[in-house]
Amino acid sequence: MINYKPYSLICCSFILILGACKKDPASGEVPSIKMLNVNSTSVLQFKDSLVITFEYTDGNGDIGENDPDKNSLQIKDRRLANADYYFIKPLAPPDSEIKIKGVISVQVRNTFLLGTGNSEVTNFDLKLRDRSGNWSNTISTPEITITK
Repeated sequence: MINYKPYSLICCSFILILGACKKDPASGEVPSIKMLNVNSTSVLQFKDSLVITFEYTDGNGDIGENDPDKNSLQIKDRRLANADYYFIKPLAPPDSEIKIKGVISVQVRNTFLLGTGNSEVTNFDLKLRDRSGNWSNTISTPEITITK
């Protein structure tokens, strides 16, 4: 009669070892962002642009795309159902895995009023996606007043 216990123990050990080798996204592969500045908290619709500046860090440097049709930055006006997406060029040399940290400023143009009033207040939520598909934390602007 064959004793399967040693084989089961070897298989379980092998599976545990493979599981332990998997990289943990919390170890720096997931990008992280931090709000730094918004150029103004009051804008005229269709006239003024909003400039949002934030800091990013990423443990393996895979932020940004070579393909301009792939967008890495999501900015969502809380008044709207859908977000806008922005292109970011690669922020580290191709095929490198280095820790990167820097600052990005993005210009949000053509903010507008949704209703018929003279002003509206909103916030913008931002998050950043790396080439591995990992999303950063979400940051929010202070309240932005849009006027006619």
